[in-house]
Amino acid sequence: MAHTLVAAFQNQERAREAVRQLEAQGFGDDNVSLITPDDRRERHQDGRGAHDGHGGHQDSVMDGTAWGAGVGGAAGLLAAAGAIAIPGIGPLLAAGPLAAALTGATAGGLAGAFMDMGIPTASTKRYEDELKHGHSVVTVQGDGEKMETARSVVQAQGAHDVEMD
Repeated sequence: MAHTLVAAFQNQERAREAVRQLEAQGFGDDNVSLITPDDRRERHQDGRGAHDGHGGHQDSVMDGTAWGAGVGGAAGLLAAAGAIAIPGIGPLLAAGPLAAALTGATAGGLAGAFMDMGIPTASTKRYEDELKHGHSVVTVQGDGEKMETARSVVQAQGAHDVEMD
């Protein structure tokens, strides 16, 4: 029987590391999704690119490339992450099956995409709120004991809200 795991992360880097580790555990591009706020626009408002944390700036093209390469992992799942805008939430970066669901979910928005993945209606609002607060959400779909491995991976990376059906 197929299960869906959903995990929220306060830290985008930890969410991306969870995706890399899930890929290393054999979860493929068709099983793992990441949706995260697209903060690249905010970091470029001064017109000079993102601050590199050392008083310098990073070109926005380089920043986007670095984001894709940094989350790509072994299978390159997130290297092609797409930017989407969800009313009431704002700009997001999404990759994996959830990205495909969001592309076609204009009427239902994010809640509709979550429900299409089997996430209970009562939980969809909570995960929308996570994204509104700048957090990242990882979803994993799979069968059997492998899903306990997925749960262990996301918990080890600091997921603060983990749910599995």
